[in-house]
Amino acid sequence: MNKKRFSLILQIITALTAWFALAIQLYILIANTPGNGLTPLQAVGRFLFFFTVICNLLVAISLTCSLISLNSGIGRFFLNPSSIAAVALYIFIVGLVYNIILRNLWEPKGLQLLADELLHVAVPVLFILYWLLFTPKGALKWIHPFQWLIFPVAYLVYAMTRGAIEGFYPYPFINLKELTYGRVILNCLGLMIVFFVVGLLIVTLDKWIGRKTKLLL
Repeated sequence: MNKKRFSLILQIITALTAWFALAIQLYILIANTPGNGLTPLQAVGRFLFFFTVICNLLVAISLTCSLISLNSGIGRFFLNPSSIAAVALYIFIVGLVYNIILRNLWEPKGLQLLADELLHVAVPVLFILYWLLFTPKGALKWIHPFQWLIFPVAYLVYAMTRGAIEGFYPYPFINLKELTYGRVILNCLGLMIVFFVVGLLIVTLDKWIGRKTKLLL
């Protein structure tokens, strides 16, 4: 099997896994509306409140667009090495934070367990493999980690604003109902540092692989 075909298969598997996991998570939220005090429409809104969901949507949409709209503007955008690396960064952080901080805070079962493992383990691993093995290397610049911070900062503003309005916060480390403003600010700054450092590591790896590839040609 040649590299191009294997890349195509991995993209399809990753996209389908992300869409499947998102569908399960949305179904669970809507199915539980009689007991969680939400209407089905509010459940959809709650679904779109989580960084995990948004990042998995980014994975699913980016791969789908690059597969079926290769020559369109959005297809070319998602095939840009910086765009792929940004999505890899975000979905890596999803897996990192969940498995280090959040995994031990609850014990999902059944469909919820399946959705959690797909969203926080399978999709991050598959997409990072796609970035690592099949995307062109050597094009990233040191400015990119700064630019990649825009999305998580915008998400935090969105989450904190919605949390203040609705009284629900999607993650315990930004929960102003339980934590002080100072603690939440420190948590957010720490998280942005993690995004930035991992972004720098991605650029470093990209440049190293790019140089190695050139030497082999």
